[in-house]
Amino acid sequence: MIDLRLRRSVLYMPGSNLRALEKARSLPADALILDLEDAVAPDAKDVAREQVCAAVRQGGYGDRELIIRVNAPQTPWGEADLRAAIEAGPDAILMPKVSSPAVLENIADRLEALDAPAGIKIWAMIETPAAILNIQAIAAARRNPGTRLTCFVLGTNDLAKDTWTQIVPGRAPMMPWLMTALAGARAEGLTILDGVYNNFSDLDGCREECEQARILGFDGKTLIHPSQVALANTAFAPTEAEVAVARTVIEAFERPENARRGAIQINGRMFERQHIPMARRSVAWSEAIAAKGQ
Repeated sequence: MIDLRLRRSVLYMPGSNLRALEKARSLPADALILDLEDAVAPDAKDVAREQVCAAVRQGGYGDRELIIRVNAPQTPWGEADLRAAIEAGPDAILMPKVSSPAVLENIADRLEALDAPAGIKIWAMIETPAAILNIQAIAAARRNPGTRLTCFVLGTNDLAKDTWTQIVPGRAPMMPWLMTALAGARAEGLTILDGVYNNFSDLDGCREECEQARILGFDGKTLIHPSQVALANTAFAPTEAEVAVARTVIEAFERPENARRGAIQINGRMFERQHIPMARRSVAWSEAIAAKGQ
């Protein structure tokens, strides 16, 4: 079954900025991460928590997926954030610094103890060297339904900080980590989102990185500025040419004369049966985007 939940553009919004929370209701992002962690100063944590949870309860965000990023459990704000987020009822809670499956198991226990509604899922920030080294075990935590794990979010800035790696055009130094995380996510059927592009005034650079992420296999990109949303929505959508080829492949394999064939030739290209689910995914995503109108 194809997951048609669009997560092409996932925009961080600082929870301490009430104006930003209001503006987010009209932005064409697929999902919003209402942030209580990195984007909020320590002396603004309590206000941010109140504002974010009030905004989620008030609603008005349409079909945008709402995620609350809480502070880590070991911080002074972690427990209060988790309790407030559960009461507010977002689509998901984003946990920072998930470096081992034990973090997710502990969160599962807290969700159960706090009677968290079943609809609240867990997203995990993959942002430490330990997380990359433990990625298979972290992804496998999804097999425990209690973890509610559905998505990985790459924290490339934190990875750069902890490894002393420079973030350069093309991201060659980070490529092994990006692909390791992606392989872990795909092995367990998780969504995976690329990290942010920091220079929001460089739209060409952001577009190139979005296109790179899509080629690598990511479902979407996390963003830090509204100007980046349209770029991500375009980059992570199949092109008209791709959809046309996909429809042709599906139709060709459905013909009676091809019912027993493992591979067929279409316009000088060989297609195998393994290409059918890929083609159906492209068509389904195109139709989901068309239905959304963005």
